[in-house]
Amino acid sequence: MTTFMLGPDTRATILTTGDDTGGHYDITEVVHAPGARTPLHVHTRYEERHYVLAGSFTLWAGEEQRTLEAGGFNRLPPHVPHAIQSGPDGSRALVISSPAGFAELVARAGSPADGLAAELDLEHLAAVSADLGDVMLGPPGTTPGDLPPRS
Repeated sequence: MTTFMLGPDTRATILTTGDDTGGHYDITEVVHAPGARTPLHVHTRYEERHYVLAGSFTLWAGEEQRTLEAGGFNRLPPHVPHAIQSGPDGSRALVISSPAGFAELVARAGSPADGLAAELDLEHLAAVSADLGDVMLGPPGTTPGDLPPRS
């Protein structure tokens, strides 16, 4: 297990890598501080599944908005723009991607958790994301409703 920081508000521990599973899936435990927000993004090569272990978070996915509390589960298929904001007590969740992909993003875009966590480098995150087939659509705080309408 290796732990990374994605900015000062998000800690991610890789529990299982794609190398461990022949690329079929990976599992990462993600802990968000209260109110932490992810950038608006979309995955093109893998789906994500979230299982909330503690706390809560609000998920904006496509046209849906829902809050998941401890024990809550959600599946996000590829190509769905989404963003997450942790609840007032923060959140701790398992993120399972299949085929594997999210753990590699964490390892390449994060910084080791043994030091001081710097602000999230959005340009670096966007570059790593693009290399892995993900697309950053907006900074933290942006939701799918902020995107221009499709023509």
